[in-house]
Amino acid sequence: MKAYRDLSPSPRTIMTPGPVEVDPRVLRAMSFPILGQFDPEFTALMNETMGMLRQLFMTGNEWAFPVDGTSRSGIEAVLASLIEPGDKVLVPIYGRFGHLLTEIAKRCGAEVVTLEKEWGFVFDIEEIVSAIKQHRPKLVAIVHGETSTGRMQPLEGIGQVCREVDALFVVDAVATIGGVEVATDRLLIDAVIGGTQKCLSVPAGMAPITYNKRAESKLQGRKKIERGLMLDGGEDDPLLRPIQSNYLDLSQLQDYWSPDRLNHHTEATSMLYALREGLRLVLEEGLEARFARHRANEVALIAGVEAMGLRLYGDPACKMPVVTCIEIPEGIDGESVRSMLLDHFGIEIASSFGPLKGKIWRIGTMGYSCSKRNVLLTLGALEAVLLRHGHKLDAGLGLQAAMDAYGMNAAVHS
Repeated sequence: MKAYRDLSPSPRTIMTPGPVEVDPRVLRAMSFPILGQFDPEFTALMNETMGMLRQLFMTGNEWAFPVDGTSRSGIEAVLASLIEPGDKVLVPIYGRFGHLLTEIAKRCGAEVVTLEKEWGFVFDIEEIVSAIKQHRPKLVAIVHGETSTGRMQPLEGIGQVCREVDALFVVDAVATIGGVEVATDRLLIDAVIGGTQKCLSVPAGMAPITYNKRAESKLQGRKKIERGLMLDGGEDDPLLRPIQSNYLDLSQLQDYWSPDRLNHHTEATSMLYALREGLRLVLEEGLEARFARHRANEVALIAGVEAMGLRLYGDPACKMPVVTCIEIPEGIDGESVRSMLLDHFGIEIASSFGPLKGKIWRIGTMGYSCSKRNVLLTLGALEAVLLRHGHKLDAGLGLQAAMDAYGMNAAVHS
C-alpha cells in the first residue's frame, strides 16, 4: 500500500489578483463542528450572512445570499436565470472576463451584442449608453473590475438608462467587492455577483450575489413556466422557456434561502462559516476604512514600482485600486522572475492572459494580503530578483519610495 505524506502546504505570500491569503480567523471558523442545514442554529447563521451581505453590497434588497461554487457559479446562476433564449444581451468587453460573460450568455441562448475596447482602457459611459439606446437589450452585463488588465469600468449612469429601456443591469463585481465601493442601490444595479477568494479573503467556494425586485420578477415568471412544465408535460412547447439549470436556478435557491427553507441542495456548511466570518471581519473593519487601506497600499506599491524604473501598464485614469499591472522590461524573462520570487521568497505574483501573456506582471493587493508588510516584502524581493536577472536599477530606491508613501521615517528603527 502506497503511503502518502501528511498534507503540509508551503506558506506563501500571495500577491496575485486571486486567490489571496485567507485570514487565520476565517480558517479557524472552517474547523468548527458541522451543523445540520435545517438546524435552527444554522439557519440563524444563514440569516446573519444575508444581513451582512446586504451591508457589503450596499443594498436594501431582500435577496442577498451565496451560491455554492466558485465565482463563476454565481455568474452562471444570475445569467442563466435572467436570460431567456432569444433575449438580446449587451456585453461591453475590455478584457478576458467580458469574453466570459459573452460565452455564458450565448450558452443561455441569448442574441449577444458586444462592444470591444482595447485592453488597458475602459469605455466612456456615453459609449455604453449609446449602445443601450441603439440596441435596446433585455439585459446589460458588464465586468466592474477586470483583473486581466487591471482596469475598472465606471458604472455611473448605466443603471438609469437601463431602466429607461426596461433592461436588467447585471454587474460582475467578483474582483472588487470588499476592496472597492460597489453601491448597488445607488447605481441602480439589478443583480451583482461577488467572489470570496479576492478582496473578501475567504477561500474560493462561494459566490455572494444580490438582486432586486426587477430581477426577481423575471425569476418568478420563469418559475411559473417551470411549474407548468411539470404539471402539463409540455416540454416541446417553444413558448415555455424554463431556467436551464437546476443547481443554478435562482428561483429555487431563493426558496431555499427564504423562511420556507425549501430543500434544494445541502448547504456547504464550513464554507458558510468561512463566509460569515469573513464578512464579520469586513464589517468590523468598516467599509470606508477597508477601501482606504486598499488605496494606501496601492499608492505605496506604485511608488515603489516606479522608483525602480518599472513602467505601469494601462490607462492610469481607470486603474483598479486592488490590482497593479507592470510591464515586463525588455530582455527579461517574466516567468523566470516569477519562479525565482516563488522559489526563493515564497512570493507569488501573476502573469496575464491572451494578448498580454508574457508582457505584464499583475500584483494584487487584496483583502488579507493587502498589507504594508506584504507590499514592502514584495518590492524588496522583486528588486533582488531583477538584479539577479541583469536588470539595472538603483538598489533600495523602490523600498524607500514605498516607505515614504507610508509616511515611515527610514532613519528611525522602530
